Amino acid sequence: MSNRTLKIAHLTSAHPRFDVRIFHKMARSAAARGFDVSIVVADGKPDEKSHGVNIINVNAKKEARFARIIKSAWRVYRIAKDLSADIYHLHDPELLPYAWKLKKMGKTVIFDAHEDFPKQLLSKPYLHPVAARFLSSSSAIFEKFVCKQLDQVIGATPMITAKFAEYTKATNVNNYPIIGELAVGKDDFASKPREIIFLGGISHIRGVGELVDAMSQVENVTLNLVGNISSSTFKQSLESKRGWSAVNEWGLVERETAAEALARSKIGLVTFLPVPNHIESQPNKMFEYMSAGLPIITSNFPMWRDVVEKYECGLCVDPEDPQAIASAIMQLLDNPAEAQAMGDNGSNAVNTVFNWEAESKKLIDLYTELSL
Repeated sequence: MSNRTLKIAHLTSAHPRFDVRIFHKMARSAAARGFDVSIVVADGKPDEKSHGVNIINVNAKKEARFARIIKSAWRVYRIAKDLSADIYHLHDPELLPYAWKLKKMGKTVIFDAHEDFPKQLLSKPYLHPVAARFLSSSSAIFEKFVCKQLDQVIGATPMITAKFAEYTKATNVNNYPIIGELAVGKDDFASKPREIIFLGGISHIRGVGELVDAMSQVENVTLNLVGNISSSTFKQSLESKRGWSAVNEWGLVERETAAEALARSKIGLVTFLPVPNHIESQPNKMFEYMSAGLPIITSNFPMWRDVVEKYECGLCVDPEDPQAIASAIMQLLDNPAEAQAMGDNGSNAVNTVFNWEAESKKLIDLYTELSL
């Protein structure tokens, strides 16, 4: 089958249409190579075509969590099966039942595991611990049952890929940055304002509470908090902290604005708490900070420490210790030459190793192999 006629359908009931991994990296990469690419979403926005990718919405409006899991997932499947795609590439655990249905219909099906979902369930704040353990065990059994029957599983990190590779065909496609996408600021470390940044989803388990506490222990430093806060309750908790007066809340922004926030910041922080899904994860934000030339402060998890120490691009701290976070911030701010060197090292590491350009080739090769 010619590459130009290969039809690929990305399915998601949980992610926005311009999700970085699904749209900006995977779908656009395939479309740029002449494939016919669609994304079926459930975000309540009009259908459109962007960068050669057809975007098809299945809902009149974006639905709440449990309605999304039941109703939106079904609608995504119903539309997707009528597309008659050559390859169906699914991105959410709630779509696994429909991955199974599509496979039984004789379709070529990929499941893309962005996270270790069974482990992720153990840290959901809305689940009772007993319910979380039951759902985690049950989902692991069902995940294994379905994925063994699919044509391929893609893991977003080496650890996720290794888990699936124990019982099915699995390919690692890392969620590394697009070279140059976020590197808009060329000012050196010393000339920037005393601002630091946390970019991404803002929640308790991502250590933002401890980060805001750390801000009460540093002087004349502003935290650019860029992303969506997980709940009104957590936002109230953050606002009650002494360190909140040093926070500049940007909210959820477009990629171009996120790049501007990175450009004006001196340090990137990714101090996630040590919950099961984080310890062996590979946070995209860490590499995005590096791509933007920022020295980083990360949790002292072994896998994260390996990157930070090997490439000499930042500092590792206990994410549950606000004083340790504050001390790391001040160490970098008080040593601009050292911090500049760390930022340069991180940028070089992304340009040579941790970039999407290298990963996209693995994805395209996989699509081509499955189409033969």
